[in-house]
Amino acid sequence: MKKLLSVFTMILLITSVALVGCGKNSTTSSASKETENTKIEETTASSGPITINQDIPDQEILSKGPSGESAVSAKTLQLTEEEVQKIKEGKYKAAIVMHYAGNDWATAQINGLKATFAKMGIKVVAVTDAQFKAEKQVSDIETVLAKKPDIIVGIPVDPISTASAFKKAADAGVKVVFMDNKPKGLEAGKDYVSVVSADNYGNGVQAAEIMAKQLGGKGKIGVIYHDADYFVTKQRTEAFEKTIKEKYPSIKIVERGGIIGPNDGEKVVSGMLTKNRDLDGIFVVWDVPAEGALAAARTAGKKDFVITTIDLGTNVALDIASNGLIKGLGAQLPYDQGISEAILTGYSLLGKEAPAYVAVPALNVTKENVLDAWKLVYHQEAPKSIQGAAK
Repeated sequence: MKKLLSVFTMILLITSVALVGCGKNSTTSSASKETENTKIEETTASSGPITINQDIPDQEILSKGPSGESAVSAKTLQLTEEEVQKIKEGKYKAAIVMHYAGNDWATAQINGLKATFAKMGIKVVAVTDAQFKAEKQVSDIETVLAKKPDIIVGIPVDPISTASAFKKAADAGVKVVFMDNKPKGLEAGKDYVSVVSADNYGNGVQAAEIMAKQLGGKGKIGVIYHDADYFVTKQRTEAFEKTIKEKYPSIKIVERGGIIGPNDGEKVVSGMLTKNRDLDGIFVVWDVPAEGALAAARTAGKKDFVITTIDLGTNVALDIASNGLIKGLGAQLPYDQGISEAILTGYSLLGKEAPAYVAVPALNVTKENVLDAWKLVYHQEAPKSIQGAAK
């Protein structure tokens, strides 16, 4: 009998070890930690007024909306405690329709939305990832509509191909709020509530200023732009190039390269560096292709080199903190964008007038402030790897 108990105990131990091995890696990513933090916020959500983080710097917003609208600062948005309670009584449902959900920016947007919807008593019934494919997003919207949401917060993969699907949602009475861009032909106040974005033009300016400072106002650079009909990425590139040309005439943009997707950066930058061996720096339109640019620059043996970009992702933040080739960036504040989007859905549910275009101020990030910036962007401390590198 003792022998049988011993064998049984051993089997239990082995099974326990196996189950632990099937769990998450012990090195949890910042995005995973953020998701866990959001779950806590959801379960402890309480009544009270809702605003974005008022500690965000009061920067002048330079971006215009998709139809040329002047921006209203997201810091001015608010739901009172009484308004929140009224929304809770409606027991509404929401869906989040993403163009891509595989980076820190998307994770923070989703987390900001989920945490704020929880405070508003709104149930999130779906979160979709179109993986940058317009046809998949159209299908995602059809699937989401079957769940009968009252609200959709989404970001169109393509402003033309997805327009009819988002219009169908609007015609069905769904309150639609967009991130960054709107589908072609849809009208604010009729087909959708509002568009919420970062100050993408302002962030392009920040990336240019960091580049100019690092190069001492002179040098040869390349520009990696988004080769797609995408409103916000066009604004970033336009702002960067205009700032360099008008303020820093001794910095010459000698070549431009277009990317379609986030994984194109390394290939395009490798070709650019092969053709232009004397480049002093490169601007990359967002952080994931900037990681590819970093890999290409290292392969090419570039040591005294400057990369600037937009968006404070984990890998670029680590390189900035480590005093690597990525010297700084203009950061969006996606968590607070998510809060803003949720607040605006509340406006629509209450029949409260909403501005057509809302923007969160730009944020300049360098090695000197990367830890504080991370906390502003993600509403939590930076991962230990970034903290250690920043010392």
